[in-house]
Amino acid sequence: MATYDQGFYATQADGSYRSARVVLAHLREILPFASAIDVGCGAGTWVKALLELGAEDVLGIDGEYARSVLRIPHERFLAHDLRQPVNLDRRFDLALSLEVAEHLPAERAAGFVADLVCLAPAVLFSAAIPLQGGTNHVNERWQHEWARLFADHGYRPFDVIRPRVWTDERVEPWYRQNTLLFLTQGHPQTDRVAQAEREGPRPLSLVHPSVYPLGYNIDNIVLLAKMIFWSVARRTRRLRGRRKPMSARANETR
Repeated sequence: MATYDQGFYATQADGSYRSARVVLAHLREILPFASAIDVGCGAGTWVKALLELGAEDVLGIDGEYARSVLRIPHERFLAHDLRQPVNLDRRFDLALSLEVAEHLPAERAAGFVADLVCLAPAVLFSAAIPLQGGTNHVNERWQHEWARLFADHGYRPFDVIRPRVWTDERVEPWYRQNTLLFLTQGHPQTDRVAQAEREGPRPLSLVHPSVYPLGYNIDNIVLLAKMIFWSVARRTRRLRGRRKPMSARANETR
């Protein structure tokens, strides 16, 4: 995983912090928690929001390079290369990993999910979808692919955040698009979270993976290319026709 400098965090930290305050306020209403760990915390914006919301036992973990940009007390931070397994001798009520997993190699995906479920019975998870784009995105996947990895550990996804923030412009688009809550089987708050999922609003603007992006289907690429070609060709012929001298047009009509 590449290291990230102050410029990288400067461009996204404010939006991340603003998003965290909104998302975590919704989550706290649905799922009470007293302790939390943010895996891939960057500058610590989500840790800062957790502390401000009243959580006292909070830790952020990321590469050593993040230490110079931290917006949280250094004692709330643990330096660790996330390409390597995360082994802590404790668990938290909640683990967070938001727009981090896409920065890790594909072969790390299963192990990274295994690390998260070892850290907490509830995981708030967000990762970039295909073609989302971003700095050093090397493993963009659809949510159902991540859900399969969580399911291997008995964790079930609940779509309780996205419907509540889908149109909230205070929240960055990638969090609105990608954030899911995973609970372990038998979690004491499962019924409460399931009810919140049923009662939550449903966004209308959804995109199915089979039709987005077009790049996933070579036939669609060919079709799109043909449509563009013939559209340009027709427009070119029309423009050429308009540029003909009046005498030439008159001769064509005789």
